[in-house]
Amino acid sequence: MGALADILANSAHDRRDPSLPWFLCPVDLQAIKACGVTFASSMLERVIEEKAKGDPAAADAIRREIGDRIGLDLSSIVPGSDEAMALKAALVERGMWSQYLEVGIGPDAEVFTKAPPMAGVGVGAEVGLHPVSSWNNPEPEIVLAIAADGRIVGATLGNDVNLRDVEGRSALLLGKAKDNNGSAALGPFIRLFDDGFSLDDVRVAELDLRVEGPDGFVLKGRSSMSRISRDVADLAVHTIGPTHQYPDGLVLMTGTLFAPTEDRGAPGQGFTHQLGDVVTISSARLGALVNRVDRADRIPPWTFGAGALMRNLARRGLI
Repeated sequence: MGALADILANSAHDRRDPSLPWFLCPVDLQAIKACGVTFASSMLERVIEEKAKGDPAAADAIRREIGDRIGLDLSSIVPGSDEAMALKAALVERGMWSQYLEVGIGPDAEVFTKAPPMAGVGVGAEVGLHPVSSWNNPEPEIVLAIAADGRIVGATLGNDVNLRDVEGRSALLLGKAKDNNGSAALGPFIRLFDDGFSLDDVRVAELDLRVEGPDGFVLKGRSSMSRISRDVADLAVHTIGPTHQYPDGLVLMTGTLFAPTEDRGAPGQGFTHQLGDVVTISSARLGALVNRVDRADRIPPWTFGAGALMRNLARRGLI
């Protein structure tokens, strides 16, 4: 098909020759699922979004208030433990309990559908923001590749593009906040587990994030899987098992430590994307996932679904 470097170069959306091959999302028929609120610091940011009702101007003051009132290192709390339940009771009494704390330190993990099968985008593609959003961010994550029998067989990188203002208005808007055209980026490839790379390597993986804006703004961040609140194997158990099957397998975004609070514009407004931002998510054992940000209604629409696949195979006499 061509040299790796040439195919990678042709994967950039703005330099693509459609007559030549480029990299797609590395999964097709697999469901694209995601876990949220799996790191203590990002869990508190979800609480802040909820309390701010999606208003970034209010978030900074609420962030200080929660820090003063809770005053705990929640990363030391084991979800579902007696200690976690005691903390829940104390926070409920103080009026500080939240649905995000429920899935962050409670017995049940948050698992949601990030995108339908075949709707993900790969390295070099544009990622989409819903045009109603004015407060949003990338979420750099390790993504597990899980077989139909529940075995975790590999990993890749993902960007769980997030609309903080939409989800902050109501958790019932999670679908609108999370599942939009081009909002699930995966890649550049799936690294299958073998003698040189295993689930233990995933457990200690470090992810680097770099956002380079057309305005010259640069944001850097890091997410360390060693600080996750729930083990990644436990997240898989919450997703697939006797009560929920995936006959084609699935991929599972495992959450992020990264929740940007650095001001990009006015003081106290925090970070939000600008159109044209280039997002690079990288990890030493998994490569780099690079995507450019645009509006979900302006990037190429998703048109190749299961029906198109069946018609394509039929035309080629393969079914």
